[in-house]
Amino acid sequence: MRQAIQTIEVDTNGQGFYDMTPSVMAFVHAQQIDAGLLTLFCRHSSASLLIQENADPSALRDLKAFFGRLAPEDNALYEHGVEGADDMPAHIRTALTHSHIVIPVGHGAPMLGQWQGVFLFEHRHQPHRREIVLHLLGE
Repeated sequence: MRQAIQTIEVDTNGQGFYDMTPSVMAFVHAQQIDAGLLTLFCRHSSASLLIQENADPSALRDLKAFFGRLAPEDNALYEHGVEGADDMPAHIRTALTHSHIVIPVGHGAPMLGQWQGVFLFEHRHQPHRREIVLHLLGE
C-alpha cells in the first residue's frame, strides 16, 4: 500500500464554482497508483467541495441561485456576521455541502462519471486563496 499527499491552492474571484478536475486528475496520474481511494479536504469553513455536472454550465448557475435562496444574505436573520453579510450564509452553505469528498481510483484515474467534475464551491464575495488537501491511498 502506498500513499501520497499534496495541498493545492485555488484562487477564487468571489462566489461560484471553480473546476478542480484537471488538477485532481493530474495529481492522481502523477502518483502512478492503479487502484485506491482519493480524499479531498477543504481547509476552510466558508467554501466547500462538490462533485457536480461539468457539461452544462446552467446546472452550476441553478445551484448557485438555489443556495442563495436557501441561505440568503440578510443580516437580520443571523447573530454571526462579523465579516459581512455573506459570512453566516457561507457557513450554512458549507454545512449543507461537503468539506471533504472521497473518490475511488481505478486504472490510475479518479472514477468520475462521464458528466462529473470536482468543484470548489466558494461562498464568499471577496477573492480568496483556498487550500485543498489531496490524499491518495492505494497500490
